[in-house]
Amino acid sequence: MPLHKKILIALLLGLFLGIVANIFNWNPWVKDYIQPVGIAFIGLLKMIVVPLVFASLLVGTASLNDLRKLGRMASKAMIFYLCTTAIAISLGLLLANIFQPGSILESSQKSTVIKATGNRPLEEVVQPQSEPNIVNTLLNIIPENPLESMAKGNMLQIIFFALILGISLTLIPRKQSKPVIELMDGINQAMMKIVVLIMKLAPYGVFALMAAVFSEFGFEIIPSLFSYMMVVFLGLVIHASVIYSLALKVFVGYSLKKFFRGIKSAQIFAFSSSSSSATLPVTMRICQENLGVSKEVSSFVLPLGTTINMDGTALYQGVAAYFIAQVSGLTLTIGDQMTIVLTATLASIGTAGVPGVGLIMLILVLETIGLNESSISQGIALILGVDRLLDMCRTVVNVTGDCSCAILVNSTEENLGNNSNN
Repeated sequence: MPLHKKILIALLLGLFLGIVANIFNWNPWVKDYIQPVGIAFIGLLKMIVVPLVFASLLVGTASLNDLRKLGRMASKAMIFYLCTTAIAISLGLLLANIFQPGSILESSQKSTVIKATGNRPLEEVVQPQSEPNIVNTLLNIIPENPLESMAKGNMLQIIFFALILGISLTLIPRKQSKPVIELMDGINQAMMKIVVLIMKLAPYGVFALMAAVFSEFGFEIIPSLFSYMMVVFLGLVIHASVIYSLALKVFVGYSLKKFFRGIKSAQIFAFSSSSSSATLPVTMRICQENLGVSKEVSSFVLPLGTTINMDGTALYQGVAAYFIAQVSGLTLTIGDQMTIVLTATLASIGTAGVPGVGLIMLILVLETIGLNESSISQGIALILGVDRLLDMCRTVVNVTGDCSCAILVNSTEENLGNNSNN
């Protein structure tokens, strides 16, 4: 049986067990004995993210003797990621304006849902963050200590250092750079082999993760927030199936059937893990093996996308900001909504691809449109109960966007195209 089918079956079984556990109050048992399997599985994948990104990006950069090619790849990827992020949040705001999800939530329902989340204050839900500043964001890309950046998993700094080191290796005599490149290539190949071994455990990890999520929340919190969730789901489906499909068809002429069939495993794992960073090793493997993307392109575009491509998260923020403003009695002007688009797009740069990061970005957005501390706290508490479910869905969109960008960049680099096994 193909791996993606095993993972899908495991996901459904985990969902079923989670709902049963929620009904019969078996949540403590699931947390103690089932959830650790999923946590261990995520930990195994996170273990190899930093060495995989560093080694693959360095080898890919050092292998590009033409530095202009590297510049072209970077500019194409950045333009694609930032444009689709702006489109995503604009789509979210458009759907929110059309369906008005906050208008049908009654006061009694708000109180019930907030109580279900424990009515925690804002500082307990997320850590406070400063408003995004493009200059500081760019300056923070430069690592003061590359080893510390690797230890902390700061992906933008790791990418920057790997690029600089890779470029430097192309500028020194081949006799001196060859041993370093071969060492990193060996590490890269070893990391990819570890991915293959870890993925054999994927069905068990996915089963445990799904059981843990649904044993905690069940479906009791969903009906009162159904309208809000459906608007987010609709936006994510449209963005993944229409926006990316148009980009692939118009600019590349790529087979959509081949694309969506090829990325099934990455999408399923992204859904169950809620982490584009944890999914990165899987994404890199399927792009090279199933989509015909060269190793040089995938090793550069995909780690970059994990860091700055937050289309699903941006779309969710547009809907969530409108929803929270609406239930708080604030009418958003066109200017306010343009501010949301700009703030969320800038905030997406350098945001870690880990579960729950969307809440941090959302608070930045809510602060820029003038919501006070009390309204933000209540709004976050209101959507917190279903955020994990939405996080799973928006991560699928983020990973789908990464794969789309890799194909687009790969198709425009004639010397690299269809060289998936290099």
